[in-house]
Amino acid sequence: MRRIFVLLLPVAFFFGSCYSFKDVSIPPEVKTARVNYIENRASYVNPQLSPQLTERLRQKINNQTRLTLITSEEADYDIHGEIRGYNLSTSGVSDQRAASNRLQITVHIVFKNRLDDKASFEADVSRSFDFNSTISLQQAEQQQGEEILRNLTDEIFNRIFSNW
Repeated sequence: MRRIFVLLLPVAFFFGSCYSFKDVSIPPEVKTARVNYIENRASYVNPQLSPQLTERLRQKINNQTRLTLITSEEADYDIHGEIRGYNLSTSGVSDQRAASNRLQITVHIVFKNRLDDKASFEADVSRSFDFNSTISLQQAEQQQGEEILRNLTDEIFNRIFSNW
């Protein structure tokens, strides 16, 4: 038993060092953030998505960071976003008919770090949501609305605040 432990210990250290997860990474000098309204510029506009996504991101930053949310242009972190893609496609076929559809939502994020311009970036964040083709897009939006908001908010938050 002792030999197995001695042999497995280096393997455990090797694999343990392969992954490094960090939580929210905010330098101590950063105190404030501003989340601007996330505009919807997609060809199809879900009128509820922009205000709900903006509010969810503000709540997540308020609840999971020490940052103070402000509306002033003097914020240390300035976050802009716009929904650029709201695309529907067939994701599964059965008996030569669509069996499932996929809604892919893309949000373009512009992150400005006023204290360290090198940390500023622009990036697209996308998430896909599959649903049965027997229901309409509006029904799918109602059924998966909470999941859509949660997943998009998490993706945006992680892209801004996590180092992984």
